[in-house]
Amino acid sequence: MHIQVKFFASLREKLGVSQMSLDLPHEVKTIGDLRLELAKYSPGWDEIFAPQQNMRAAQHQVMVESTTLLEDGAEIAFFPPVTGG
Repeated sequence: MHIQVKFFASLREKLGVSQMSLDLPHEVKTIGDLRLELAKYSPGWDEIFAPQQNMRAAQHQVMVESTTLLEDGAEIAFFPPVTGG
């Protein structure tokens, strides 16, 4: 499966990258699986994508849960939760 991943706001700053193109292993099927896969990508990413870290995800610009199935060719976006004041 091939997807595009985009990172926004403080995630982009921490990771040092705004987007990437990935070919995923067959066992990566959900948003949660993708987070675990991204945690292996580079030093420090394990802390950022750890399951206890609060972040939001969207697939094709629609908010999704960690159990949402990934679609081949999808555009996935990760961003920190939004706070207001």
